Amino acid sequence: MTTLRSECPWDRRQTHRSLMPYLVEETCEVVEAVEALPDGTVTGAGPTAAHLREELGDLLLQVVFHAELASESQDGFDIDDVAAGIADKLVARHPHVFAAEDAPADLNDVWEQRKAAEKGRSSALDGIPQRLSALSRASKIISRSRSHRVALDLPTDEVDAGTVGREIVDLVARAQASGFDAEQAVRDAVRGLEAEVRAAETTPT
Repeated sequence: MTTLRSECPWDRRQTHRSLMPYLVEETCEVVEAVEALPDGTVTGAGPTAAHLREELGDLLLQVVFHAELASESQDGFDIDDVAAGIADKLVARHPHVFAAEDAPADLNDVWEQRKAAEKGRSSALDGIPQRLSALSRASKIISRSRSHRVALDLPTDEVDAGTVGREIVDLVARAQASGFDAEQAVRDAVRGLEAEVRAAETTPT
């Protein structure tokens, strides 16, 4: 990548922002490659495994490219810094593996609590990307609200994945037949959920 930045006109022109479409595209292609795996696992060296390997390489290229751009800036960082940073983070957030602590009953809950403490976050909404799809954002807000013990009245009835998928698709179809966009409706509902979270976080218990 260092050679490409110095010798290839196209690579030399790129910036963090100009690479964004490629980062999004390669991420989506990794998702599609994973979804093509039988039962979501790699079994041998078949075509689906080779496809996933290729797509992971393309995504890794984007990470390396961004790190290379950063290394060219004063007080920047390089790919070794990126790798060291994530390694340190994983060690710090797994004291039940790398230290003498017992494994907590709810690993996801403890992960979110440690992340909030590390980053100085005071709200369950802090750090949730605004550009997530409405459905992904709703899922993240609900997950965070539960791990942060936000007092929301959320349903907990168990349901299987197939039912969820079918019912969401049915709702999209009903929305379309009724003349409105389901994605926009979910975005509006998510904004309402965010308001509920903020109100619950500021209400004395």
